[in-house]
Amino acid sequence: MITEFVIEMEQEQIPVEVIRSKRRSMALEIRSDGSVLARAPLRVSDRTLRKFVASHARWIYEKRQRMFERRQQLAQHPYEFPVWEEMTTAQKKEVKEVITRRVVYYARQMGVDYSGISVRNQKSRWGSCSAKGNLNFNYRLAYLPADLLDYVVVHELAHRRHMDHSAAFWQEVADYFPDYKQCRRRLSDILLS
Repeated sequence: MITEFVIEMEQEQIPVEVIRSKRRSMALEIRSDGSVLARAPLRVSDRTLRKFVASHARWIYEKRQRMFERRQQLAQHPYEFPVWEEMTTAQKKEVKEVITRRVVYYARQMGVDYSGISVRNQKSRWGSCSAKGNLNFNYRLAYLPADLLDYVVVHELAHRRHMDHSAAFWQEVADYFPDYKQCRRRLSDILLS
């Protein structure tokens, strides 16, 4: 069984990584770095898998092109964040207040509670929620457009009902933040490190 193959589109060779698992259907994923992943059930033949990917070659090519264009635009107009270690205590306090106001607002809207809020210099996440209800947020959120901050707040508060990324979780997010998919895409383009 193949674990990788290449498709050709617009004179570009695009590697496709294959992951087989106990799933029922085939699916494609374009990662934030532009790499392509094909997920398939264990028993699907290589021929069927290649045919499936080939039938989606145009979609793969166009989605990768849009992703690269967005990255190029962001490179020309990147967000600038202050350096956490150089921020004063007053600046850090102000950042926490900005984030806390949105948490309080959405927690009331959603009817959920939480144990505490902390703001940190996280290297790989925008936010997280522990099983005990502690909410952690990346300080950089306070310097992003308000809709991106709000999306992360709603995302983490939704974990107070669903500690996973199930369909029920995403429905909870959509109920309070219908535009979440666009915000997710925009956040994935912003480099944290």
